[in-house]
Amino acid sequence: DSEEDIKQQENRSNLRNKSKRKKRDEETEGAETRKKENSERAEVNQSTKEELSLAASEEEANPPPSSLVLGDYDRKPVQKVQPFLPQWLAQPKLVQKRIKDNLVPIRDVPGIHPKLLKKLQMNGIESFFPVQAEVIPAILQSASNGYLMGQGGYRPKDICVSAPTGSGKTLSFVIPIVQVLLDRVVCQVRALVVLPTKELAQQVSKVFNIYTDGTGLKVVLITGQKSFAKEQEMLVQKKVTGYCSLADIIVATPGRLTDHISQTPGFSLTQLRFLIVDEADRMIDDMHQNCLNQIVKAAFQVENDSGSNMLFQRTKPGPITAASSCYPQIPLQKLLFSATLTQDPEKLQQLDLFQPRLFTSVYSEKKTLGGAAETEQDTNRKYTLPEGLSQCYVPCDLNSKPLLLLHFMLTMKFTRVLCFTNSREASHRLFLLVQAFGGVTVAEFSSRLPPNERRRTMKEFEQGKIQLLISTDATARGIDVKGVNYVINYDAPQFIRTYVHRVGRTARAGKAGVAFSLVLRIQERRFLRMLKDAGIQDIKKHPVKGNSLKPLVQQYEGALCKLEKTVKVIETGKKI
Repeated sequence: DSEEDIKQQENRSNLRNKSKRKKRDEETEGAETRKKENSERAEVNQSTKEELSLAASEEEANPPPSSLVLGDYDRKPVQKVQPFLPQWLAQPKLVQKRIKDNLVPIRDVPGIHPKLLKKLQMNGIESFFPVQAEVIPAILQSASNGYLMGQGGYRPKDICVSAPTGSGKTLSFVIPIVQVLLDRVVCQVRALVVLPTKELAQQVSKVFNIYTDGTGLKVVLITGQKSFAKEQEMLVQKKVTGYCSLADIIVATPGRLTDHISQTPGFSLTQLRFLIVDEADRMIDDMHQNCLNQIVKAAFQVENDSGSNMLFQRTKPGPITAASSCYPQIPLQKLLFSATLTQDPEKLQQLDLFQPRLFTSVYSEKKTLGGAAETEQDTNRKYTLPEGLSQCYVPCDLNSKPLLLLHFMLTMKFTRVLCFTNSREASHRLFLLVQAFGGVTVAEFSSRLPPNERRRTMKEFEQGKIQLLISTDATARGIDVKGVNYVINYDAPQFIRTYVHRVGRTARAGKAGVAFSLVLRIQERRFLRMLKDAGIQDIKKHPVKGNSLKPLVQQYEGALCKLEKTVKVIETGKKI
């Protein structure tokens, strides 16, 4: 037993030794394989590092395009998207904008009637401005076969004119319309001029009266300044045979005109040949009044008592067919004029223009190598300002604005100044303040005043009796205020069109003028961006030092106390 036990123990120890040896052998083999693997990995890593370093050096030598690399924030020039415009907007007839250098003698413009040439000379006009020299022949040509028919029997093209304020747009439609209607036999409404304000309508009516004097043509002004019944008497007359027209040319404001279209018996626009829309952009903006649509509807309305006139009865224009060409039709031609005519095709579409022609002075001049100026339309520049206009803006705070105005009037000795505010209340308050300060002949001009007083104020300002005229935007559109040396925007305009019309009251007809805008410091960035977006960049900064305002402060504080008392008296008077 003991021997067997000893043998079993030996066998067990042998087995243990064998298993230990096996484990050691396996461990040594595993260590060797791990070493091999590590060395292989090291070799692979080394090769990848070398490849990466080579790639990096190649990238440095030949960098990839920046657009393909993420995180590349280099500034790149952004290509501006050019608007796609209809051909008549994209390729207009360019009109010279330098008035003094491009005057055209009136006898050099073809087709003008001798009677009208004589009238022009009697009124001291020897030369036409560039816009007049281009537009007058164009309108005359469209009516070369008489007003009853278009050229060659076709419908004449509509005409749009975009030119700066004071460039003579009014005369460019007055002369051709008077000439075309000189040979008319029966008195009918042949021309209708629609204007946004009463003052502008009066001004245009006055020009028409000058050139129709002695011709037999009758001009009627309807703006609501006379009673409705009185205006009806001026427009139509009732006879045994029916109603007859007493007007050949009507100058009107939109509201009053639509009233007469709907309420005046016998008032007819079925013989209307010319529809002139002055300050067209404002009419487009106010399309909610539906004025133009009502005019066109009235122009193509079928008359019940038109037995003898059936030959010239017109229908709304449509495609040319054999049937539509069988009888003549009086065309309705639209003439649009504005200093700020929109280039928005969607807005212009509302006017339903027929094959329009655009005459514009909105273009840039590029100098060629030979020194000559090459012109091309400037799509970025939306508006043109008078050639002789200098523009400045004064950064200020709210409290110093009245002092700056007084500084310009009393220290800088400005004369014939037209000052604009944004509301009637601001205009009236500023007028009372300057009046209380003293030393300046001042007046206000706004819709709160009756028409007679406004006319008297304007006359005194033009005669030089008033040196400062404080106004709302009532005078900003189209009105020709004579002799304005300076325009001051006391309240900075909120819209670019308002700015263009305001500053256009000076530097008219090629003369020189200066426009100052008092701009609050918080408004400065927005104001300059508004001008830049419109292509107006030649405005200078004109800071005024606080020391130059100090001598006015004491008297100004006294004027404020006076103003406070005056306002209290006015308020108590209103309560009573």
